[in-house]
Amino acid sequence: MFYTVRLRQGRIQLGLALLVAGVFFYHVVQKFLEPPTIMYVDSETKKVIQYDPNETVIEKDKTSKMAIKQVPYERANATFVTLARNSELYKLLPSIRAVEDRFNHKYHYDWVFLNDEEFTDEFKTLVTALVSGKAQFGKIPKEHWSYPEYIDKNKAAAVRKQMKEKKIIYGDLESYRHMCRFESGFFYRHPLMENYRWYWRVEPEIQIFCDVDYDVFKYMEENNKTYGFTISIHEFRATIETLWDETKKFMAKFPQFVDKDNFMDWISDDKGETYNLCHFWSNLEIADMDFWRGEAYTKYFDHLDRAGGFFYERWGDAPIHSLAVALFLPKSKIHYFDNIGYKHSVYTQCPLNHDFRVQHKCHCVAKDDFTFRGYSCGKQYYEKMGLTKPNEWSKFT
Repeated sequence: MFYTVRLRQGRIQLGLALLVAGVFFYHVVQKFLEPPTIMYVDSETKKVIQYDPNETVIEKDKTSKMAIKQVPYERANATFVTLARNSELYKLLPSIRAVEDRFNHKYHYDWVFLNDEEFTDEFKTLVTALVSGKAQFGKIPKEHWSYPEYIDKNKAAAVRKQMKEKKIIYGDLESYRHMCRFESGFFYRHPLMENYRWYWRVEPEIQIFCDVDYDVFKYMEENNKTYGFTISIHEFRATIETLWDETKKFMAKFPQFVDKDNFMDWISDDKGETYNLCHFWSNLEIADMDFWRGEAYTKYFDHLDRAGGFFYERWGDAPIHSLAVALFLPKSKIHYFDNIGYKHSVYTQCPLNHDFRVQHKCHCVAKDDFTFRGYSCGKQYYEKMGLTKPNEWSKFT
């Protein structure tokens, strides 16, 4: 009797082990054994499209189906990148699902997940099951998430206390400052990011509202763009009181880095005397890391890092990225993604054209669009870039 019970227990344990192994193979190992991605591409528009090969094409001149060809798709050297804590897992999963459903299920780009601590097995298992590309998990080096030796920690603590008393958003958070410093100067140096050129930053608790029916990375690459964004906004002056002064010092020291066709008139209303606080919101940015890795930005970041504003004030990565992009690039290399449909926190970017929203299955509400509202810098962006505003823009100001 005892032998029979032990035998049954052994069979049950073996069965559970096989089940776990099967799930692991299906969600993880299988992804690395799949053949090269084959996609249907319209040879005229170059867009990847959904296509039923069993559908009968009758008249060549009345359908675009004859332009469809099955080809091995040559993706850009790109990845998604997400900075997240283990505690944010269930806030992150809907974000991943949104990006995969609206875009990446067609292209299978990789994802890199970074954390200042080790990721849990639960985090890695659930995230890997959702992404269609390769999921990679990395720990941030301590030197990229700690105080530089030249920072006075007592002074930094006093600043956090003062900002808390003044009720400045995130003003008292030490970890927020490490995050901003990391996103400003180190994420693109992480070993997992070194082999990639392009990235799309994804954060927890974001929404993607529209089908993105083209490869945004290839678009940037083929159209000679460097930096793309969806939302622009004014920064809180109390968080960056000396950032522009330090930037002017840098420009005076290294005038050769300021591009002659720069976008200065978007970030300054008086030809560079003061900063008007406009910046690109970096929680969704699609960009070329070769720019961050270049000499101009490397020296700019080092200058700002030495000035101490990440800790003695509360400098964010968004205004730092934005100032660098506006000053060190020709403005033609900046791109506004007005067709993605995006929400983070209380701010929404929603395509204003009704037909576009229907065609791309958008589920955002046009009246929620932030682009042309007072605290946004969208109106200035269109005007300074010389772009024609959408026909509907005045209805949503």
